[in-house]
Amino acid sequence: MTKILMVCLGNICRSPLAEGILKSKLPEDYFFIDSAGTANYHVGNSPDKRSVAVARKYGLDITNLRGRQFNISDFDEFDMIYVMDESNFKNVIKLARNDDDIAKVKLILNEIYNNQNYDVPDPYYGGDEGFENVYKMLDEACDIIAEKLK
Repeated sequence: MTKILMVCLGNICRSPLAEGILKSKLPEDYFFIDSAGTANYHVGNSPDKRSVAVARKYGLDITNLRGRQFNISDFDEFDMIYVMDESNFKNVIKLARNDDDIAKVKLILNEIYNNQNYDVPDPYYGGDEGFENVYKMLDEACDIIAEKLK
């Protein structure tokens, strides 16, 4: 089974959306997808209501997801770790123990824009439109990831 982790800052906006989107594109018999945050602000919390709403708009239910913090053992548990922005990348890499850990970590939008290192913007402090834009970015990136993995 291939295990994939999506990581953002608080694990209530971007990474739960990415988790839900990728889960909808891959068979659960062969893939395990989870999400985490680099900070501990929202451990145990449900996704942001705006993430839940945009997911629902596209037929996905992420209401059962709960925030958790990324930890070193995630390098052992997961085959691939997708981060949402450069700050998340740096925070995850700081915990890496070796080159094998580092090799698992990728910026998710590099799946669309190879080696451009674009960030998925954090929509938390903005309006609903930001969540819609983030959904579309993640959906496109997850299409590419799913195609590569099938």
